Amino acid sequence: MKILFAAAEVGPFIKTGGLADVIGALPKALKQAGHDVRIVLPKYKDMNRAHLCNLELVAETVVPVGWRIQYGGIQFLYHEGIPVYFIDNEYYFGRDGVYGHWDDGERFAFLNRAILEILPIIDFIPDILHCHDWHTAMIPLLLREHYRDQEKYRKIRTVFTIHNLLYQGVFPYEVLGDLLSLPHDYFTSEGVEYNGNVSFMKAGLVFADHVTTVSPTYANEIRSEYYGYGMDGLLRSLAGRLSGIVNGIDTSIYNPASDQDISVRYRTSLPKKRENKLLLQAELGLPVTSNVPLVAMVTRLVEPKGLELVIRMMDEWLYYDNVQFIILGTGDRAYEDWFKEAVYRHPEKLAVRIQFSEGLSRRFYAGSDMFLMPSRFEPCGISQLLALRYGSIPVVRETGGLNDTVHSYNEITGEGNGFTFRNYNAHDLMYTLRRAASFYNQPKVWKNIVKNAFSGDYSWDRSAQQYEAIYDQIRARE
Repeated sequence: MKILFAAAEVGPFIKTGGLADVIGALPKALKQAGHDVRIVLPKYKDMNRAHLCNLELVAETVVPVGWRIQYGGIQFLYHEGIPVYFIDNEYYFGRDGVYGHWDDGERFAFLNRAILEILPIIDFIPDILHCHDWHTAMIPLLLREHYRDQEKYRKIRTVFTIHNLLYQGVFPYEVLGDLLSLPHDYFTSEGVEYNGNVSFMKAGLVFADHVTTVSPTYANEIRSEYYGYGMDGLLRSLAGRLSGIVNGIDTSIYNPASDQDISVRYRTSLPKKRENKLLLQAELGLPVTSNVPLVAMVTRLVEPKGLELVIRMMDEWLYYDNVQFIILGTGDRAYEDWFKEAVYRHPEKLAVRIQFSEGLSRRFYAGSDMFLMPSRFEPCGISQLLALRYGSIPVVRETGGLNDTVHSYNEITGEGNGFTFRNYNAHDLMYTLRRAASFYNQPKVWKNIVKNAFSGDYSWDRSAQQYEAIYDQIRARE
């Protein structure tokens, strides 16, 4: 099949979250299965500089944005065997940051239209156009309204993937006609209308041939009012047109046996992993000891990540328990300040790094004994998969992809690769951490738990096969 991935961010070119990791890895797995896979994204000012100098100008065109005609440059490079196209427009993307601008509705309306406009120019008419999150969610509707009468576009099928339903791309009504040239007929509850505004996300849900999200549990959760953010009724109506497929990780990049960012490379060796722990403790200014469990978080410091639970239990936990806790990330100022201040109360047990550092994050995975993710919701999560890959045992809440990938240790059967709790409750979190620590203090048991983590398959191979099945299914429809 010919498959085109359309997304707002792609690793390693530009990354703000897990979306970039997915688009950087899944196409490679599909290519290995024999498909012609390509990627298209905007060319941002903040892109990785190492790649900017390698871009080749393919063509220049113009893109209709309502009554406007805007420049659209098409630049190109091969990355690990995958052709990647960049939509160039300085007015929309030559600025600091990826999201959060006052005209994001116009910026991404341009992107959606540009992606469809360039297909004949790059001589690539895909069988499957796979759109990701709200930033490219208008493509299925634009394809239907503006391009279906053109022979080249008639057989294109669309898949839309929800990476996080919380972010929906909601803009005023005027976006519909003024930027997208779409008639008022689509501004209905069965179309793109959402509380009197236009929802890009809803366009993807309604008009794509198939909708996926990033874990089976999350696919069920978003059908409920609590997790559905106003879309639960629509999502329930999709029935067999909605699938949940767990994300994977690029195991060639995230590989402790070859990772140049960690101190001591290993594959399944606990003594070598312990060396990473001791060196990380020294790097962070903590007492260097292998006898104390080291618990890590690498996260955005925002409320959905369960930080309220951590804050509620942390002082008691660190005061009474023989444990060390380290956290890496940036986010809401209130959380940043709280953790920085808490270091003064627990200087021997707590280390905080308010920064984003890919290298340091790898050392957190390699050096920690446990990895904490008490999320209020987590569509899939990449961090727990990375932790498992590096032998750091996840302690997670049973939600979304965490529920699908982390299985609580069973001391009777010896099965399980982590520790889980269900209720969004600080006491349950602390109980689960203490349960995990009790097994850490039983070396033979802990060795078995880590062995279970190391033995898992966290690659994209199985998930890629599930996407292939969906692609085949929708291509077979008349």
